[in-house]
Amino acid sequence: MRIAVNTRLLLPGKLEGIGWFTRETLTRITRANREHEFMFLFDRPFSDEFVFSDNVIPLVVSPPARHPLLWHAWFEYSVPRVLKKTKADFFLSPDGFLSLSAATPSFAVMHDINFIHHPEFHPWLTRKYYGRYFPLFARKAKRIATVSDYSKKDIIGSFGISPDRVDVVYNGAGNVYMPLAMEEKRIVKNELTSGNDYFLYVGSFHQRKNICRLLEAYDLFRSQAAPCIKLVLAGRRMHTYPQMSVTLEKMTFREDVIFAGHMEPPDLQRVYGAAAALVYIPVFEGFGIPVLEAMNCDIPVMTSDCTSLPEIAGNAALLVDPFSTRSVAEGMHRIISDGKFRKALVGRGRVRRTMFSWDRTAGLLWESIQKAIDCECS
Repeated sequence: MRIAVNTRLLLPGKLEGIGWFTRETLTRITRANREHEFMFLFDRPFSDEFVFSDNVIPLVVSPPARHPLLWHAWFEYSVPRVLKKTKADFFLSPDGFLSLSAATPSFAVMHDINFIHHPEFHPWLTRKYYGRYFPLFARKAKRIATVSDYSKKDIIGSFGISPDRVDVVYNGAGNVYMPLAMEEKRIVKNELTSGNDYFLYVGSFHQRKNICRLLEAYDLFRSQAAPCIKLVLAGRRMHTYPQMSVTLEKMTFREDVIFAGHMEPPDLQRVYGAAAALVYIPVFEGFGIPVLEAMNCDIPVMTSDCTSLPEIAGNAALLVDPFSTRSVAEGMHRIISDGKFRKALVGRGRVRRTMFSWDRTAGLLWESIQKAIDCECS
């Protein structure tokens, strides 16, 4: 079988959540199913690191699709031509975008539909595109995979999709994420925070990640005679986010906020491993990979009590109200001041993390794809 795959988010040095999902699952699926041919459709020159095995054929399909108008051109004109020309039997899209004009049977991975609940978090044209096309993508797909029970119920309820057509394939965490030795922790803290302990946030600086409230909560925490614990933010900005700059300017302790930038996994693992805790409080999340990565690095986790995060964290994280600055600040104080509680969170995290792996994700995703293929062939 010839399977075409939308791989436009496989960008060297720029992988985010969906990009990592795409890389980790396709690495395993292509190598485990060499009887099939996988055509990877890139929207720009690709890196050889993403040609995972000899049954992968990389194709560059123009134009580069990084804007709603170009999304439409790519998926509705360029992709259908390639699918027809190459006689693809099946189209897999790990980022949920499909081609409505293509006759090829399609499979979508929809990680979340936050744009339904928080359209204000997206530029005007982006939210218009999402709102118009994703319900149509959901109906066109032979089958849909998503990354949590929360997202499954959300997709079913929002798009009127039968539960029988949606499978849950939880995310995983890379093998690079593991605990640090005490001496290495000391070295990292000396490099990053002049030896101070620090809270860590990992992710993009997007409105739904709730960075402004995190900054406000950190300022409140520090103002209450708290120890000099820094706040490290590791990630890159998405879209325009002027509110973050305004919030920073108002902070009393803004000099103790450190922007570490985007990091590749080996460096990020060190920063995780030396942190006092992960503080990750999005107002909407389909899974929350940083929660799992932190657990793998043996650090305590504080996260939101809404959307998918309680499902992913289980009893292995301190859950706080992401809409309450005081709740977040109190969570910071508890994690820092209660050593017994902190140790308990780490112990529970060691148990919880065993439930998730990229091997399991890839296996479940391939099972779901096979269901779609078998349904099409029957």
